[in-house]
Amino acid sequence: MMKDYMKIYEEWLSNPYFDEETKSELRAIAGNEEEIKERFYMDLEFGTAGLRGVIGAGINRMNIYVVRRATQGLANYIIKQGGAAKGVAIAYDSRHMSPEFADEAARTLAANGIKAYKFESLRPTPELSFAVRELGCIAGINVTASHNPPEYNGYKVYWEDGAQFTPPHDKGVTEEVLAIEDLSTVKTMSASDAKAAGLYDVVGAELDEKYIAHVKAQVVNQDAIDQMQDQIKIVYTPLHGTGNIPVRRVLKEIGFTHVYVVPEQELPDGDFPTVGYPNPEAAEAFALGLKMAKELDADLVLATDPDADRLGVYVKDQKSGEYISLTGNMSGSLLCEYVLSQKAAKNAIPADGEVVKSIVSTNLIDAVAAAYDCELVECLTGFKWIGQQILKEENTGKGHYMFGMEESYGCLIGTYARDKDAVSASVALCEAAAYYKTKNMTLWDAMVAMYEKYGFYKDAVKSIGLSGIEGLAKIQSIMETFRNEPPTGFGDYKVLSARDYKMDTVKDMATGEIKPTGLPSSNVLYYDMNDNAWLCIRPSGTEPKIKFYYGIKGSSLEDAEAKSAALSDALMEVVNKLL
Repeated sequence: MMKDYMKIYEEWLSNPYFDEETKSELRAIAGNEEEIKERFYMDLEFGTAGLRGVIGAGINRMNIYVVRRATQGLANYIIKQGGAAKGVAIAYDSRHMSPEFADEAARTLAANGIKAYKFESLRPTPELSFAVRELGCIAGINVTASHNPPEYNGYKVYWEDGAQFTPPHDKGVTEEVLAIEDLSTVKTMSASDAKAAGLYDVVGAELDEKYIAHVKAQVVNQDAIDQMQDQIKIVYTPLHGTGNIPVRRVLKEIGFTHVYVVPEQELPDGDFPTVGYPNPEAAEAFALGLKMAKELDADLVLATDPDADRLGVYVKDQKSGEYISLTGNMSGSLLCEYVLSQKAAKNAIPADGEVVKSIVSTNLIDAVAAAYDCELVECLTGFKWIGQQILKEENTGKGHYMFGMEESYGCLIGTYARDKDAVSASVALCEAAAYYKTKNMTLWDAMVAMYEKYGFYKDAVKSIGLSGIEGLAKIQSIMETFRNEPPTGFGDYKVLSARDYKMDTVKDMATGEIKPTGLPSSNVLYYDMNDNAWLCIRPSGTEPKIKFYYGIKGSSLEDAEAKSAALSDALMEVVNKLL
């Protein structure tokens, strides 16, 4: 329901609760009804894990008032759950307003009698996930907008298992937040009063030590590192974010001696001056790193996103001399194969081993899991569902987590955290590079060997940005068209079954038989096709986009490329008619 945006705009201008700087920003847009509408027509929505939006004044923007409101809603829910005594851990990244938003959240929690444990300075997302469990907190807050452009910030909520919140807690917190209609009723107190009351602790080094120890404990072949530590050259960029100190520290402590950090991107900077879009999926993020790698003749180039939960990588192909980009599906599969092969060599894979992936991730992972007699478990998109699977294993005593990944450049080795960890993934890829080098292989050689072993899987994603009110309606319209008129095929591929995770149905297209998906309700459509091809459609939970994920299996790199392009063309022919 659209709000009376002019009325709320006037309220922000007249209410003494809102600060003068905010009012000045709003006065500057007086008379611009479209801008006022965009800022005030709706509350900034809770998406996959909380808030994410453009920084600015208004209820549809990221600012201290929206952060306070979200934190008050979280506090109300925590109190109703009887968890106030456990406290809440808070971390933040290098973005504009991140320290301020973290401080505001801590002070609102304290004003509600809930202790806040706020990190002294910026930290990676996986360390926040670790801290929630290590400190025995009921929840966690991470102030980050991950890889969004510089004008964004966000607010992610974690629950006591260390994963981003899932049902019923996501719904429960959201309801509490939405129930707060008057932002000026939110509780807050000064930081000095909160600290004096013992409700605001600043944390740091002690948690760092424990977190780093757990990351190092995931190393499966220290001998390979010891053997090759002086022969591997690594170029790394934290993309102006949180990864710089922890990634360099762990690589150094486990023995790597040639780690080179891109100097222009080393220091935290919320403007992300060297990249318009600080995303390790984007080629531009690697421009400076690749230049440095070519000068040094490096083996691999690593880039972590600003909150260091996602890792991008380029690896050198010695035959061509070129650096080849590994997608999240490729690097995740390569790490899964490496970790499982090393554990299998030590008979360290239990009979109930499980590999967990999101439904939009490559089917190559299924083949790897099967090769090592691990059960493949599928989850909805969002690493919180992989975290929930780990919790399920712990609670039931059934299943043993071996590896988890999603196509969006995120994976987790070990269960010390419950979110993807680019610090750990960086270390593991360097370790894998050292191991394969003992076999006179590069990481690209290892990737090709995987394809030759399992098949040449190729996966891709197309994102179509549709912003604003009209864009939201168009996304919903496209989803409903596919939902109500399931496609029978795309190009040479025939749809065998259609999954609708919102309606909880899997329909056999040949027989018409319907069975449940077995996963929670989500606005996602999935089509299984012949020859290991598939397509999945979903709106993004964090950006105004609709996403089309698809994958095929080829008989060679060239065949896979051709088949993927053909499926893409057939898909876009259908989609363009709906735009």
